Amino acid sequence: MPSFDIVSEIDMHEVTNAVDQAKKDLATRWDFKNVEATIEHDDKGITISAEQEFQLEQLMDMLRMAFAKRKIDARALSEDGESKSGKLVKQHLLLKQGIETDMAKKIVKLIKEAKLKVQASIQGDKVRVTGKKRDDLQTAIALLKETELEIPLQFNNFRD
Repeated sequence: MPSFDIVSEIDMHEVTNAVDQAKKDLATRWDFKNVEATIEHDDKGITISAEQEFQLEQLMDMLRMAFAKRKIDARALSEDGESKSGKLVKQHLLLKQGIETDMAKKIVKLIKEAKLKVQASIQGDKVRVTGKKRDDLQTAIALLKETELEIPLQFNNFRD
């Protein structure tokens, strides 16, 4: 029986490359000359820091641009909270991977409401969609691509 998996994953190697590119952009920007601003990447996420609030927004835009150049969906970033320490304002960004249960239920409900001839089931942090015909599965993929969800989705493990 044909099937495919709906997942939300990001290539961590590409994230590292995007952060490095954003750091290079930061080093060459004249408006950040003599300004204490950093972009740091670790296992948990990305931390950006700057002296002013508007500079933090500019750093965020630079990071989004670097993500776009590397074909990483910016929806994979979620803001974890802002903190002020001394003269710096810091923003921690989490990298979202996997589909949470609430989002998985929303995806399954969306597929069922479309009355497609497929079955969707939640399996851990992914959703498996099965159907009798390949065309039905492709219709389900097209439906999910049209729908604006808060997380980036990838479709893999397509079996015929």
